[in-house]
Amino acid sequence: MLHCLVLTEAAPCENERIRQLLTANQGFRCETHTWDAFSLESLQAWDGDVIVAHADRSMTGLLGLADWVSRYGCRPPVFAILSEDMPEDLLQKVGEIADDFMFAPVRPPELRRRLARLLGSSPSDPQALETLLVQEAALKHFFVGCHPRLMQVLHQIPRVARSDAPVLLTGETGTGKELCARALHHLSPRRAGPFVAVECGALPEHLVENELFGHSRGAFTDAHSEQKGLVAMADGGTLFLDEVDSLSLAAQAKLLRFLQERTFKPLGADRFARSNVRMVAATNRDLEQWIREQRFRSDLYFRINVLRLELPALRDRRSDIPLLAKHFLESPAEETETYTKSLSASALRALEQHDWPGNVRELFNVLERAKINAPRRTILPVHLGIAFRPRHSNDTPIRFKEARARALEGFERSYVVQMLRKHQGNITRGAREAGKDRRAFGRLVKKYSIDRLNP
Repeated sequence: MLHCLVLTEAAPCENERIRQLLTANQGFRCETHTWDAFSLESLQAWDGDVIVAHADRSMTGLLGLADWVSRYGCRPPVFAILSEDMPEDLLQKVGEIADDFMFAPVRPPELRRRLARLLGSSPSDPQALETLLVQEAALKHFFVGCHPRLMQVLHQIPRVARSDAPVLLTGETGTGKELCARALHHLSPRRAGPFVAVECGALPEHLVENELFGHSRGAFTDAHSEQKGLVAMADGGTLFLDEVDSLSLAAQAKLLRFLQERTFKPLGADRFARSNVRMVAATNRDLEQWIREQRFRSDLYFRINVLRLELPALRDRRSDIPLLAKHFLESPAEETETYTKSLSASALRALEQHDWPGNVRELFNVLERAKINAPRRTILPVHLGIAFRPRHSNDTPIRFKEARARALEGFERSYVVQMLRKHQGNITRGAREAGKDRRAFGRLVKKYSIDRLNP
């Protein structure tokens, strides 16, 4: 049995949780200590197999371990468990201390694979480990979720980012295509260069060439000075063309020539210029169908569709909805927010049953609205403002009787809340306007746990 030393911050519950994970799922014999209670000098006499070091944002314990390593040299392999909000400057130092890492919260299957790899081979090269850190930190910053459909895309992003070939991002509106483009740039060798996002649908037809390629002085009446185009601004970095399908056929032809030759001629210029950019395009259309309808050039399509990533719709990864909701609710939209709000079980169920035609962007907007509508800390279904669509978790239709009962409950609660708000919580006046007996109306208030003073 492998011997593991677990070092954590002063949090006994986290210490015990990690110990149980290692004992139950990994088959380790564990010795657990907090950083404060453990003397690093005693490592000289410790003959175990691996150190699992859990660090908070300050990383005090890990930095102390780094000092110990610099003094004594040899050490057992170190596996670090890092806080999600670890500052970037501290992340840079992890490669000097740990042989491998993962971010909290700990996922047992991944922990098992990482430790098996660590103990079955020599310590990782620091430069390779730093690259892994950059990749995981970047993807965690841009994406939230762990559904297999999303993970399949995330696993491809670092590999695609290393290439300089054009990329086509496909997926419905609101699935995160621009986030994906930014992640590709952040993980690429061009990360020090500019990331220029172009909303192609917002470019007026008569200004497309000027916006993309710029103009020289005197090119037209009001051209009093030279102006760089977006292509030139992106030199050395990434040019992201969102809604590339909205470009006219004439604009597509000019873009194709630039992609083929990497040169362009600003309006009114007497010579060609060169720009070294990595092209990432995005669309929510079926470009093959648009080619058949002669609305998109096939030669441009083949030029931009070298590498392709398809972002899944939110309804295809419903298990990520609770994670996304928690992430959005814990990210205050305004500095004036003094506390975060949480979803009731019924509100979360409503989110999971919604079809989300606007995908993650729609979910974000719904939760922003709900935070404003909910007067207290708990968000209820009535605060979401989304249409009720009865659905089982396996997406099979439910019986008519059950669907009718659920719809009736939704209507009753919404109607009672409306009456109470109109009459400032007065049950008698609300019941009178509703044409119901006061006691029956009161039972509805109690049934749906409505606060009549703050409905």
